[in-house]
Amino acid sequence: MIDRIKQIINYCGLSDRAFAIKCGIKQNTFSNQINGVRELSLQTINGILISNEDISAEWLMRGKGEMLLASEQSSDAEDRMNKLIDTITFQQDTIKNLQARINELETINKRLETQVALYLGKQIV
Repeated sequence: MIDRIKQIINYCGLSDRAFAIKCGIKQNTFSNQINGVRELSLQTINGILISNEDISAEWLMRGKGEMLLASEQSSDAEDRMNKLIDTITFQQDTIKNLQARINELETINKRLETQVALYLGKQIV
């Protein structure tokens, strides 16, 4: 079933993280399940099927039949949604990286304030 989920992710054109967000699944949990660290949960399977209405449940769970319920391509709305999810994922990563840099600079700033205070012989309040 993991291989079929990977096929769905590929079909959607999303990263694993963006796909987890789209399906309402915690990214760490999904990653552990896809990599075989944890068993696939019913919540994960349900999230995939609810958020990807064109995917056959029979195909996903049993491997029988075709992946798609209908042979139609993704609609424009789905394509826009996928692009928005990718944009959100990218922005979340950017925010995380900037927050780490802010924390690093705050640490450097405190160290420099302490060094200046020691140099001037003053106590920092």
